[in-house]
Amino acid sequence: MLITRRSPLTGQINEWDIPINITQLADWADGALLQDIAPRLTLNEREFLISGLMPGEFEIVFGPEDL
Repeated sequence: MLITRRSPLTGQINEWDIPINITQLADWADGALLQDIAPRLTLNEREFLISGLMPGEFEIVFGPEDL
């Protein structure tokens, strides 16, 4: 599904074709955890859905993640 979000960092509108369906999005909107309803999404895809941040922008905002 093509998802459109505005980056909170740059203000740019981005689109990303993410493998999620309308039922999963509705479940997420109803409070389900994204990682539970769409476990195959990458961390970057989940972050884009949640915050609108594109890959690499999360580290700019929050610094490198300790794994």
